[in-house]
Amino acid sequence: MPARARIEARSLARAFRGVDALTAAGFCIAIFAVQSHRSGAALLTLNAGAALAAGFVALLLSLRALDAYVFARRELLPRHLLRVVAAFGAAATVVLAFNTAWPALPTNKSFPVLAFMGLAPVVMTLHALWWGLIARGRRQGRLTPNIIVVGATANAQHLIEAALRTGEVNVLGIFDDRLDRAPESLLGVPVLGDTSALIDHRVMPYVDRVVITVSSTAQARVRQLFDKLDVLPNPISLFVDVGRDADSDAAISRIADAALADLSSAPANARKALIKRLQDLVVGIGGLIVAAPVMAIVAVAVRLDSPGPIFFRQRRHGFNNEEILVWKFRSMRHEMADARAARQISANDDRVTKVGKFIRKTSLDELPQLFNVLRGEMSIVGPRPHAVGMKTGDVESAKLVEQYAHRHRMKPGVTGWAAINGSRGPVDTPELVRERVALDVDYIERQSFWLDVYIIAMTIPCLLGDRSAVR
Repeated sequence: MPARARIEARSLARAFRGVDALTAAGFCIAIFAVQSHRSGAALLTLNAGAALAAGFVALLLSLRALDAYVFARRELLPRHLLRVVAAFGAAATVVLAFNTAWPALPTNKSFPVLAFMGLAPVVMTLHALWWGLIARGRRQGRLTPNIIVVGATANAQHLIEAALRTGEVNVLGIFDDRLDRAPESLLGVPVLGDTSALIDHRVMPYVDRVVITVSSTAQARVRQLFDKLDVLPNPISLFVDVGRDADSDAAISRIADAALADLSSAPANARKALIKRLQDLVVGIGGLIVAAPVMAIVAVAVRLDSPGPIFFRQRRHGFNNEEILVWKFRSMRHEMADARAARQISANDDRVTKVGKFIRKTSLDELPQLFNVLRGEMSIVGPRPHAVGMKTGDVESAKLVEQYAHRHRMKPGVTGWAAINGSRGPVDTPELVRERVALDVDYIERQSFWLDVYIIAMTIPCLLGDRSAVR
């Protein structure tokens, strides 16, 4: 499972709490409405409302206090549901206390308590569903972070033992510059090579975090490793010296929660990521609906203009250097297509068809990338995805800027900060590559909902007003 598809368990827990709260609130309001209908006295109705409100608050606090949203890996469903039952017991006691002190119905004093307990099977059913979703997410690998370890040390052994004991992270492999001293594997985790091999290793798109496990007292060594690994888009953490199993387990939990002090990149903000994904879905679906007639016309025009497929697919770098297939309308002659971008587009390029010139100039060729957005491989706004192995002159573009991979710390976008600031089209000189990377990194560091809205709003005016860009 690639890193972009991972879901933070804490975000799910917050969502579960929200659904539980809305369900309980709706149930209590319905009970209160029934009570109001049955009782003609405003004071008795108010008493029932107070009892139900107190029970509602007590239930939410009890569910959280009893860890009903933790979903421990080895906890079975019956034990989890016992926590929910205990929370309802505490909440019912509060409702009973309120109703005893201020009876809601003299003829049926137990009505609010019995009515409130009718909520129990509803919330228990929800928690059985939450438990099943968590279990499925773990089986699919969506909820368990993948890490790789740098340093085949005693610390690495402590970390792997804790990972095996708790199951909170997957350790995919170990890299160590001192291969002559390193074993072939450590507790079953293979040593995959040195740190130079790590940088371009095919496992990296699946890695959520790089963990340095050399001794924290070896400050020069830690700094050396950090300087070497800083080119990676993956977050880097330091696993400090530990002794007891409890210390190791706690450190593993911090790594799993991405709360360990990072040496590189800003800590992931799950709320911002969720908002950005919702933005992508809303704009992506809306964009497809609006653009469908235009896309149909472009598809027919491409088909009639030159022989070959309607769409052009190209492998490009996505989040964490993951290779993704990006879709475009074909704008070049099929027999001259350049899937690896060894030769970037130029003015009056003989490979581009008549229809291709128009759809490239207007960026209509990019519209199929809305499907990449809906698949979760791209965002509406982000650094533009570059082809795998793209060259600037005779040199691979990624080799021209040391921090080039930092632009892959976020999903690539259909449009972006660089695109509306003049960096659009080919990057056929080292200076243009550096300018593009600088703008992309600047966007990643400043990304917000309102900045994305601004970029989306400015995209069409910038495209229409940009006559100089070669496309």
